[in-house]
Amino acid sequence: MTEATTIATTSASRTPHQIWLRVRGLLLALLILVVAGITFAALRPGDQHGRLDPRSADPYGSRAVAELLKDRGVSVSVVTTLDEATDAAGPDTTLLVAGPNLLTTYQQYRLRTATGDTAGRTVLVAPGPPSVAGLAPGVRAASASRVTPRRPNCELPAARTAGTADTGGIRYTTDAGGATACYPDDGLPTLLVLPGRETGDTVLLGSSDILHNDRLDQEGNASLALQLLGSRPHLVWYLPSLTDPSAAEGGADGGADGGADGGSEGGEDESAGESGFIDLIPSGWLWGTLQLALAAVLTAIWRARRLGPLVTERLPVAIRASESTEGRARLYRKANARDRAADALRSATRNRIAPLLGVSSRDTESPEVLLPAVSARLATTDSDLRTLLFGPAPADDAALVLLTAQLDALEREVRTS
Repeated sequence: MTEATTIATTSASRTPHQIWLRVRGLLLALLILVVAGITFAALRPGDQHGRLDPRSADPYGSRAVAELLKDRGVSVSVVTTLDEATDAAGPDTTLLVAGPNLLTTYQQYRLRTATGDTAGRTVLVAPGPPSVAGLAPGVRAASASRVTPRRPNCELPAARTAGTADTGGIRYTTDAGGATACYPDDGLPTLLVLPGRETGDTVLLGSSDILHNDRLDQEGNASLALQLLGSRPHLVWYLPSLTDPSAAEGGADGGADGGADGGSEGGEDESAGESGFIDLIPSGWLWGTLQLALAAVLTAIWRARRLGPLVTERLPVAIRASESTEGRARLYRKANARDRAADALRSATRNRIAPLLGVSSRDTESPEVLLPAVSARLATTDSDLRTLLFGPAPADDAALVLLTAQLDALEREVRTS
């Protein structure tokens, strides 16, 4: 009855302090995750539709310029598919492409075909090597520059009226005749206007900064943005989407047609797949990945914590020393480990006779110290004692039994001498 009670109390029941020690790490990790989630949610604006979205009021959105255009009588509509963008293109329309580098070669070909035959304006925001050759033949994208206030240094009326503006980003070179190059950096323009058929044109804007809410009121950004986007009564704001069905159309044939019609300026059409991977990921996935990474780090820290000092625990039952010895002996016999058994017997004998001979415990494994002490007590040669106390492993079980008897006899002789 006492033994059963001891088992139940020791192995199953835990004190409140023990429970707290086991769960405090997990509770701390959960608390940090909750605080991090609340912090991330608080830092994100509530009215956020995405970067360069005319419906977004966050710092990188473009709601401010859209509202100013509406006040001037320009209608602003947002489209997310290629079909909607091409259907809206016309002589009275400005088509702004917010992410041209997201378009496939086939989409670039269709967009250029739809806008090239109209007298409207097409504004490409920061087109790079993946898209500039397909949407603006004869133009090449050079290395990017830092966005900073620059003077126009060109004859474009919109640029001269706006004056200094926050421009930069991708720079361009062109062999096309009649192109107007503005806001140069090291001789290369960061704003390029290409004349089209009739009175239409294509504007390449190296950076989107002048369209952001937080920079619209700086320098001549608002003036430049309103003049570039408000030259026609209708503005179609095209936000390319990865879910657009046209992104899966065209394939190899569409890419070949687009390349043949648009030229192969340095083979840059083929680099459409080289656009920045981060640009292709929706912002929500980036925030989610960051939170998962934080959770993984906290979990690793929690699991890798130090174990701390050993804690003595009461055994549920008492085991006699003889039972432990017999159990170890059976294991040695089952494994034929006569060498281990002999070493254990010799070591135990040396440890027991050393104090009787005046030998310190640290010298029990030293034949040079222990053997002379035993020889001085007994009339036995060192060679016989060395074989007995430090000799090789027995060859068979009979030799092991004989060794055990000899060690017992030696210990009795030392005790009685």
